[in-house]
Amino acid sequence: MALPSYAGPLETTWYYGFRVLCALIFIFLIAPILVIIPLSFNVEPYFTFTQGMLALDPDAYSMRWYKDFINNTQWTHSIKNSFIIAIFSTILATTFGTIAALGLSRAHMPFRSLAMGMLISPMIVPIIISAAGMYFFYSNIGLDQTYFGIILAHTALGTPFVVITVTATLVGFDHSLSRASASLGADPTRTFFKVVMPLILPGVISGGLFAFITSFDEVVVVLFLSGFEQRTIPLQMWAGLREQISPTILAVATILVIISIALLTTLELLRRRSERLRGMSPG
Repeated sequence: MALPSYAGPLETTWYYGFRVLCALIFIFLIAPILVIIPLSFNVEPYFTFTQGMLALDPDAYSMRWYKDFINNTQWTHSIKNSFIIAIFSTILATTFGTIAALGLSRAHMPFRSLAMGMLISPMIVPIIISAAGMYFFYSNIGLDQTYFGIILAHTALGTPFVVITVTATLVGFDHSLSRASASLGADPTRTFFKVVMPLILPGVISGGLFAFITSFDEVVVVLFLSGFEQRTIPLQMWAGLREQISPTILAVATILVIISIALLTTLELLRRRSERLRGMSPG
């Protein structure tokens, strides 16, 4: 919004001061992340800017660490594990979370607040406590150091995000559409897939993307539950920092930042689409 022509000195000061403050906060949050991007192109095996980099010498920059990432079997195995675990846990979390949200949206559901609190508890409980509990539980039933155990653990962590986003979408849902579908002879399954799902799909996809990001970036639970074969990218980065510091970690971090930006951009586009479907002005 442009500054009105009738704005006085106080309004003008607040107008520009607020924007400067927002810019400073944005720089404070984003600068530590952006620093790793140029460092990932450092030709030397250091985590600091060399004199050549500061002088913008082309010889000081290289794709060396990206090539090391591609050619290193441990890194490629870890990223394959991350995608496998994240994809399957996202499918389960999206399915369970959508079903739970549909149930919670019913006004006549008993103990709805209690059920909602239990479903979102993995977001509230410190992750180290959840990880320790999952370790003792899964080790007793033989699911520790297995892909299936990690997928189930990440499903539990991602489901709350799906529940919240789908529940928020259902707040503006017109349930008379479901009743109209039933009055025209459609069974509940057909009503869900033809009427309900198209309208709540942006919320379902948004929740699924949040679940995917949660699984892809998670390290504490994997640290407790995984063996060597189940190492994911975050755990491989953690191990790399402890065992052998290499700028390959910065190259991987840069790739993860790009993936996260792409997913967040998708979320924003879905949010705008959801607002248009509700007849709201996206912004």
